[in-house]
Amino acid sequence: MKASPKYTIGLDYGTNSVRTIIVNTANGKEIATAVWEYEHGEHGVILSRDPNLARQHPGDYVKGAEITIKEALSNARKSVRGFKPEQIVGIGVDTTGSTPMPVDANGKPLAFDKRFKNNPAAMAWLWKDHTSVAEAEEITELARKIRPHYLAKCGGKYSSEWFFSKILHCLRTSPEVFNAAYLWVECADWIPAALTGTEHPDKLSVGVCAAGHKAMYNDDWGGYPDAEFLGQLSPELGKLRERLRQKALTVDKPAGKLTREWAKRTSLQEGIPVAIGAFDAHLGGVGAGIKPGTLVKIIGTSTCDMMVMPESEKLPDIPGLCGIVRGSILPGYYGLKAGQSAVGDIFNWFINYIQPGGPKVCSHSALEKAGAKLKPGESGLLALDWNNGNRTILVDQRLTGLLMGQTLYTTSAEIYRALTEATAFGALTIINRFEEYGVKVEQVVNCGGIAEKSPFTMQIYADVTGRPMKVSRSAQTCALGAAIAGAVVSGVYPDFETAQKFMTGLKPHVFEPNPDANAVYKELYALYKILHDAFGTKEWHGNLFEVMKKLIDIRNKARL
Repeated sequence: MKASPKYTIGLDYGTNSVRTIIVNTANGKEIATAVWEYEHGEHGVILSRDPNLARQHPGDYVKGAEITIKEALSNARKSVRGFKPEQIVGIGVDTTGSTPMPVDANGKPLAFDKRFKNNPAAMAWLWKDHTSVAEAEEITELARKIRPHYLAKCGGKYSSEWFFSKILHCLRTSPEVFNAAYLWVECADWIPAALTGTEHPDKLSVGVCAAGHKAMYNDDWGGYPDAEFLGQLSPELGKLRERLRQKALTVDKPAGKLTREWAKRTSLQEGIPVAIGAFDAHLGGVGAGIKPGTLVKIIGTSTCDMMVMPESEKLPDIPGLCGIVRGSILPGYYGLKAGQSAVGDIFNWFINYIQPGGPKVCSHSALEKAGAKLKPGESGLLALDWNNGNRTILVDQRLTGLLMGQTLYTTSAEIYRALTEATAFGALTIINRFEEYGVKVEQVVNCGGIAEKSPFTMQIYADVTGRPMKVSRSAQTCALGAAIAGAVVSGVYPDFETAQKFMTGLKPHVFEPNPDANAVYKELYALYKILHDAFGTKEWHGNLFEVMKKLIDIRNKARL
């Protein structure tokens, strides 16, 4: 008798919505999906007059899980004859990060407390909340003085996007919330805990993905930063250290088993394992087939660039990376993370705020079509991709975007192409940083919305980097990676490498670099690097006099 197929669920919590996919563990086929946009705030993000503030309501996480799981199960019944919810054997969860939230002594988010229901400080502090720039700088300076090894594993600077800077900012700006909080928990840890009934701080499991990359956790120094270090930032922060979990776990471990309550709410089987949570980009790397030598680029509103190295190999500290953490992507490997704070967000800014031609005629597709007709260098434009700060390699949120070379005849298509090229130059800077420190990039695999929908962008990335751009077979690699985690913790596969062989793949089309275009982009990238170093580093000493002139020379040559 033929064995019944086994399926796993990948729960993918993004910036604006939550997605559930159901995946056949035998071949990685995604048989059903469901998406629900968060109902609080603007497209799921709670904003204010402060442009750096971005929060989410944890109630959306709970409601979104129930709605999307039930809808995905319904869709699976329609797409696969004989499908039954009992065939779901495991669940994996990925989220944005660092997205910490304050919880009470029972692990309940303070946003559920009527005292704080309308207080943004009591909600989840979304990854792109940059209200804690000052605190991040303070953490960096203190670590440089007394704990330099902390910084060595997170690229040399602590970021305002990360765990402790956000908590410290809450203490200083919303002490009533900080004082009411027993603990702060990453979204990636809280959702698996909610599904398994392990939210209580004594039962909570935390993942090394979030702890290592965002909270300076490292087993070599006993876990999280020590109480003396945190206490110098604030005595209250030092006391919080005592309540943080002692051990962070990899995603091949279960956070627990699905509770009876959640089984009733979703029609799933009680007791199926739920994997330790991880960030979307990390499980996106898993879903794209990450392995040594493969750079996975998750390209969306921002980008995350992921690589792995075996723990058995000696790996240097790499300045500017968002962390080098054992087991943060694949167990048994160092996880290396870099990225850009804005990519799709830059294109959306141009469409939604500048609105060239007016809102009725302005679209990504129209500008891509017009931009594709332009030759590299023809516009005479050069941009910096720092509209939301620089994540890698400068790690500086106080940097902004720049457009150079515009004239009275510059068109919207030329600007749009220059912005796209700028993000490609930023991507090349990251590749160069990896290889500069001995991490060889043998192939680049792209995934995410832009990789799926924009051949225009993918071709520019190929031409700028001089490397073939491959695209993951799955359009939902983050959710697929979560489903793979569910397959591993349920015992369908013994490890991630085996699961990836059966459940991941690449699209047949590869974007190959054009040698002529690459030659022009080498000239433009040299100018980009001058601007990058001039505006982004204290060490640069030079003269910008020739930059505009060289842009004009490149433009004139292209137009010939």
